[in-house]
Amino acid sequence: MRHCLRALWIALSVVGASWACASGADNGVAQKPLMGWSSWSALRGPGNEARIKGEADVMAEKLEPFGYTYINLDSGWDRGYDANGRPETDKSRFPGGMEGLAAYLHSKGLKLGIYLMPGLPDAVFQANPTILGTPVKIRDIVDPNRTGDTLGRNHAIDYTKPGAAEYIQSCVDLFASWGVDYMKMDFVGPGGGKVASDNREDIKAWMTAIKKNGRPIWLELSNSLKLEYVDTWKAYANGWRIEGDVEGYHTNFLTNWAKVSKRFDDAVKWAGQGGPGGWNDMDSVEVGAGEKDGLTENERYSVFTLWSICCSPIILGPDLAQLDDGDLKIITNPEVIAVHQAGRPATPIVSQGDGRVWEIQNPDGTSYVAFFNLGASAETITVTPAQIHMTGTMMVHDLWSKSDLGTVTNGIQVPLDSHACRLLKLTPYHPI
Repeated sequence: MRHCLRALWIALSVVGASWACASGADNGVAQKPLMGWSSWSALRGPGNEARIKGEADVMAEKLEPFGYTYINLDSGWDRGYDANGRPETDKSRFPGGMEGLAAYLHSKGLKLGIYLMPGLPDAVFQANPTILGTPVKIRDIVDPNRTGDTLGRNHAIDYTKPGAAEYIQSCVDLFASWGVDYMKMDFVGPGGGKVASDNREDIKAWMTAIKKNGRPIWLELSNSLKLEYVDTWKAYANGWRIEGDVEGYHTNFLTNWAKVSKRFDDAVKWAGQGGPGGWNDMDSVEVGAGEKDGLTENERYSVFTLWSICCSPIILGPDLAQLDDGDLKIITNPEVIAVHQAGRPATPIVSQGDGRVWEIQNPDGTSYVAFFNLGASAETITVTPAQIHMTGTMMVHDLWSKSDLGTVTNGIQVPLDSHACRLLKLTPYHPI
């Protein structure tokens, strides 16, 4: 990552922290944005028991000390349903069951996530079992006039009908008994997908069941959720995907700049919505596989910086068993991770050509300022005293190089190569 700082002028007035606490669901988790790994990007599914334990071993050794704890299985971990219509583990993939996998992860200080979709699968509808603890049959809770998810696969649930809440509760209680710590609910609407679906009542029912059970389970929503319903997402979820998939499908790479650069515009629209209890989710961080990321070195730094300052969950996508040493330094930079874990999402303050600047104002009078060049050619980005709200001479520290750059007054100019970034900490200078 090649760039230099031309500190020309800063003179900014100190104000209180500009961020507002935007509470998410109060279910005992998500006080900080999570850090972990998902099986989807590298494995296109849940993998198998041996593979997932191998990923967990690497996380425990190399990443857990920096805050990474979640191992999240994507679509395909389950196979069939029990006598009450609840998902069963695919024992051909996971012979020890989800409870065995959870116990293994927990023994290493890690957490287990599983993948779900709202509504009722057709196999459950056809079998029509009795809902646990009730005389109600599955078909009795179906709403035939709605679609159950935005993929158009499942039957919708009518939560005004007896037995509907009990069915969701029975599923949550089962997952909690296994030791599940995270549930990704995919194809939730209103949002993206192939068909229109409104799953707001589903999400309310799932979160209500989680709270009633008492196990601290993170509920994440996917994908492309509509901003106009953000109050619902914040009330009943711990995270919500603001875009579609970041993966670069049909290529040999995990992603590409066209995919990740969309998040720079999306993040602006959703700024101010994330906070303790629930966070804006920009999807997986595809940094860790070196050239197989599909990103240049500059782009990898920019991706990790944007996700960190916006406090998006950092869910790695690459195969952890093949971590690239250069990328490992990026995803384990303690100074950048500290910004992420402080849970104060940045505010966009400058859009200048292809240049973007975001700021986090801290209660102690310091601030973090992130500079990005989204363009194909080099560009110099300028911030003025009024834009970064501080006064006097400032000490400048570069979080990526972990180096002090001296002092500046009256403003900052940062020249950046194509798709490069800079993340600086500004501290009021008080000479002895």
